[in-house]
Amino acid sequence: MLKTIFRRRSIRKFKEVPLQEEEISMMLKSAMAAPSANNLKAWHFMVIDKRELLDQLAEIHPYGKMLKQAPAAILVCGDIQKQAVMGYLALDCTAATQNILLAATAMKIGSVWLGVYPREQRMDAISKQLKLPEHIRPISLIALGFADENKPANNPWTPEVIHNNKW
Repeated sequence: MLKTIFRRRSIRKFKEVPLQEEEISMMLKSAMAAPSANNLKAWHFMVIDKRELLDQLAEIHPYGKMLKQAPAAILVCGDIQKQAVMGYLALDCTAATQNILLAATAMKIGSVWLGVYPREQRMDAISKQLKLPEHIRPISLIALGFADENKPANNPWTPEVIHNNKW
């Protein structure tokens, strides 16, 4: 697991190779294994693999141009009918998002996290484009595919941000 954590990188170039249903299912199972406030699991996941929709999302999201190459994406959404506290809803969905990213990396699938929440304009545009119900809030969008770029493992160690017992 530690190797997977440090190997995870944001991939923005993808090969034209479709993902298998089993690969997507494993990423979704991994997402659903994330912790959530009060164990409410107030999330929903939309798998997007239609080229037309991916291209439209690439135009909607200001940093989503890689969606034009990606064979798939997962939109992680929160259900405000299950969890009314938006802060907890967002935290739960970001934990699920991180699990998707790690599962993708473990399966040698490239991924990049595109922030949606709390940007109202992005949330509204994506909700409208994908016809989300009123009680469903888009939180994050993850572009997925086999990497067409190679990045070195991550080395994030910065000891100056670590504080022991007091500031």
